[in-house]
Amino acid sequence: MSNRTMAAGNWKMNTTPAEGKALAEGVIANAGTPATKVVFGAPAIQLMQIKEITAQHEGYYVAAQNMHHEDKGAYTGELSAAMLAAAGIDYVILGHSERRDYFGEDDDLINTKIIKALAAGILPIYCCGEKLDIREAGNHEMIVGKQIEQALFCLEPEQMEKVVIAYEPVWAIGTGVTASPQQAQDMHQFIRTQIANQFGEGIANNTTILYGGSVKPANAEELFGMPDVDGGLVGGASLSAENFVPIIKAL
Repeated sequence: MSNRTMAAGNWKMNTTPAEGKALAEGVIANAGTPATKVVFGAPAIQLMQIKEITAQHEGYYVAAQNMHHEDKGAYTGELSAAMLAAAGIDYVILGHSERRDYFGEDDDLINTKIIKALAAGILPIYCCGEKLDIREAGNHEMIVGKQIEQALFCLEPEQMEKVVIAYEPVWAIGTGVTASPQQAQDMHQFIRTQIANQFGEGIANNTTILYGGSVKPANAEELFGMPDVDGGLVGGASLSAENFVPIIKAL
């Protein structure tokens, strides 16, 4: 497998600190030294604890689920890129469909966050994807292309090299519906072509593009078998070692 591959778990607003510790340790104990990068997207209150665990095991990393776009200031409840960097956090998930939907984040704001994360030495996992009505109208490539353009096209090539992209068909998140492996491949190939057109084929061929939408042990191998699907941004199935470990091993 190329070094593009990654299994990232997004725990969302789940797990207490004790549960998160047990989950990370359980995954590591059962998956061993992984053949791919494994990322735990832990709630903010657990980031430093999970970092302590992953720091002792090769191939394991920790991601924040979000961050604020300003350096510091009167933003009660928020975390800055500098805070995450100082805590040794490796990745940050930006632009998740739930942040877009529930908190009104748009691609201009997400672009600002991506630039802040990169400047602080944190690697962004940038999420893009379309809703069901857009997919049904056949406008999915247009919408995702626009998201990619607004969020990423202003980056310098050396910045783009550090970005992970996660394609999430919003209609397949937490619904139990999964895009077919071919639907996932088609969109991933489209995204990679967009990156190639803007940044060149070298960068595009090294860009990790994850699929996020009801990835489970049962469908992981088939999805990850597609040439442009480099792994998964996994929600519910990342919350237990018995589900997440087979997904890691499918890579």
